[in-house]
Amino acid sequence: MYDKSLLDPIYSFLQCETPDEWIEEARKPENLSVILRDHLMCELKAAQSAMYLIRKYAVDAEGAKALLDWFKPYEEFAYKHVGSLETLKGKSNISKKITARADSPYSQDLIDKMVLLIKEELHHFYQVLEIMDQRGVPYQNIRAGRYAKGLFTRVITHEPCTLIDKLIIGAFIEARSCERFAKLAPFLDDDLAKFYISLLRSESRHYQDYLALAQQVAGGNVDERVAFFAQVEADLILTPDSDFKFHSGVPV
Repeated sequence: MYDKSLLDPIYSFLQCETPDEWIEEARKPENLSVILRDHLMCELKAAQSAMYLIRKYAVDAEGAKALLDWFKPYEEFAYKHVGSLETLKGKSNISKKITARADSPYSQDLIDKMVLLIKEELHHFYQVLEIMDQRGVPYQNIRAGRYAKGLFTRVITHEPCTLIDKLIIGAFIEARSCERFAKLAPFLDDDLAKFYISLLRSESRHYQDYLALAQQVAGGNVDERVAFFAQVEADLILTPDSDFKFHSGVPV
């Protein structure tokens, strides 16, 4: 089905695998609409998180405006129900080169990796929306689960530790997404399974990019903070959770 060695670094990085109880809940036909709608918003939020990082830490005013313009049709669709599948078609690429501002202590590498991630996440957003449209799953706002908030509330609030922690959290979110796509795919119909498997390579690379950037900003080893967030992340995955979502814990 796919090269399982792709997942080896993911399993080494994460402290636990997705519990069987979550898979049992996720594979129920009545939960497919929740999975798809939450997955859709996860793709947008992943892209937004990357955009906020480069807007805050690296780009000039012109670049920041270009990023906001790039996101506008997606955010208007998601939050204001303006636009459609057709109006979003082909919008995942940005034509303007985004460059680091002169006084930024962070390299162009931060921008380049995050812009590539944004392109891919926005393209995935469109693909999920297309699948929903084909299956008659209407787009509706969906409340975020506890997962991302549970990670971000543990961020150190002084720089550069804040940025380092956010990059490490980004690595965990991408790694967990990759692990869940692989775990869930065998229980889905062929078309959806193929789509989820197709996402593994990019999600795996995103986690590695985030981790490499964290090490770059730190100027060295980040093992202590990685170990800290590995425990926080595992607790969110392994403890009871009454709100079933793509990244939720053990269903109650």
